[in-house]
Amino acid sequence: MIVGIDIGSRSMEAVVIVDGAIQESRQLPTTFDPMSQCVKLLDGLRPSSLVGTGYGRNLIHRLNMDCEVTSITEIKAHALGAIHLFPEVRTILDIGGQDTKAISVNSGRVMKFEMNDRCAAGTGKFLEYTAGVFQIPIEEFGEYASRGSEPPEISSICTVFAETEATSLMARGEKPESIALGLHKAIIKRTLTMLNRVGLNYPLVFTGGVAHNPCIRQLLVQSLDTAHASDILFPEQPDMTGALGAALSAIQ
Repeated sequence: MIVGIDIGSRSMEAVVIVDGAIQESRQLPTTFDPMSQCVKLLDGLRPSSLVGTGYGRNLIHRLNMDCEVTSITEIKAHALGAIHLFPEVRTILDIGGQDTKAISVNSGRVMKFEMNDRCAAGTGKFLEYTAGVFQIPIEEFGEYASRGSEPPEISSICTVFAETEATSLMARGEKPESIALGLHKAIIKRTLTMLNRVGLNYPLVFTGGVAHNPCIRQLLVQSLDTAHASDILFPEQPDMTGALGAALSAIQ
């Protein structure tokens, strides 16, 4: 049994591989006690190899696991996971709770990558924070924004300044749903810049927790070349891609 675990800022995921096949996947919120959550996530599992990734990947070395324990970078993990799911992939976009990654791959190898990991702009944390401004649960924020029309342009994607700008727009009578749509469009604009810097080629695979957001998915497809709409691919469990890649790294 091989277990890959992706410890992110908002959630952690585990993928279990037995005899080369995915047996199960698990997910828990990271909370303010990630060590305890790791223990819960791995409860009942007896892996021969445990591989960690994500911003908290080094935590697994503090677990008392009777097996081989290693860790790999998020770039490698997401690349391995995406390539396993979609062997033809050429570009990977991962938007998680804490960072955004754009990865160019060719023939199964990482060629170039860009990573925004120094502020919450354009990440799941940005969406979570701004959803709170609208008093909308993060799970419903994308659908809420999709109901907007003629969105105002959000000039700043800094989490603090975006909140101030959104509040100001509300005071001017802009529809809240349209402001929310404008915030989503600001994320896509920033994301496209990253994709272009690594050299966008198709197929493009969108991974990470934010890939569950229907508004982000729709805006991404609309913003790219419509001739390649069918080449924008979404895993069934996009937030499991990193954990899957971590597990796969142990059987390469």
